[in-house]
Amino acid sequence: MRHVDEYRDPAAVDAVVRRIRETVTRPWTLMEVCGGQTHSILKFGMDELLPEAVRLVHGPGCPVCVTPLAMIDRAIAIASRPDVIFCSFGDMLRVPGSKDDLLKVKARGGDVRIVYSPLDALRLARQHPDRNVVFFAVGFETTAPANAMAVHRAKAEGLANFSALVAHVLVPPALEALLSAEGVEIQGLLAPGHVCAVTGYRDYEPVCAKHRIPIVVTGFEPLDLLKGVLAAVTQLERGEAIVENQYSRVVVRDGNPAALKMIEDVFVVSDRSWRGLGEIPKSGYALSPRYAAFDAERVFDVGHLSVEEPEECRAGLVLQGRLQPTDCPEFGTRCTPEHPLGATMVSSEGACAAYFHYRRRETAAAG
Repeated sequence: MRHVDEYRDPAAVDAVVRRIRETVTRPWTLMEVCGGQTHSILKFGMDELLPEAVRLVHGPGCPVCVTPLAMIDRAIAIASRPDVIFCSFGDMLRVPGSKDDLLKVKARGGDVRIVYSPLDALRLARQHPDRNVVFFAVGFETTAPANAMAVHRAKAEGLANFSALVAHVLVPPALEALLSAEGVEIQGLLAPGHVCAVTGYRDYEPVCAKHRIPIVVTGFEPLDLLKGVLAAVTQLERGEAIVENQYSRVVVRDGNPAALKMIEDVFVVSDRSWRGLGEIPKSGYALSPRYAAFDAERVFDVGHLSVEEPEECRAGLVLQGRLQPTDCPEFGTRCTPEHPLGATMVSSEGACAAYFHYRRRETAAAG
């Protein structure tokens, strides 16, 4: 298949849906891990094509959503300084901290800029040698190579005025934490294709073996996702549990060697706090000691800032697949994209935002 329309072909979609219906003989609960997958499922109504026996729940695969409140407060503290140009992807500007968000810092005169690549921040550091340029390095393994490249180049060029506030998180340790929790109902996983394009899927194999749960590496178009569902339920019906690659046009088992080499040079694996999930051992990246001079937490001494997550926001339950966004009493009332209580209502990959954009009218009509 060469063109995106082929992955949205109605006849091909109907054929896969028929195979799913023919395969399923009992109820199964699958989690699509990536927020991009969640948005595709709701945008194209794929969950409504599935038999009632197949239930999809939404996972923690939205890096903006799992960035903890304390990290947002650290970003706000740095961005509020008059000597700083703070650079971030657009999603992060409206994620609420304990009191403010980055957009309010910008409104008060802070130099907060939306960039589309960490290399944009690097360019600003070259153009403004008298200012400290800080890049908010948020993301899963997908964005880690580009962020690592920016730090690597900054060191090579001697850009002492560039630093990164690193909030990178890793998918397999989060899945291990989710599957080890009490009362888990997840029976199969659709693994994030873009993450696996970088890392491969070796790291998912121990999770699969330990928990005896099918894991299917899946893309983002309707046909990709439905084939992922078919592969998962086929394994479940047969009593199998393996890591299966349904995104082979992009993903190979060992990942991207050049990207992994850059990550290994710049980052080290570290413990990381996740919004809604708490601290998970070895679930993130931090800058290696060789690049400590580019660590914004150290440069601006904000690592001590911490805060409790607000109880009124139930994003943690949404990220664990334990609560559908529309079942939250604040959904669409006190919590909207214009006035969010949490990041899942802000991010372009957030489950709450997806339901607000694609299912709000249905929910209102049903009420």
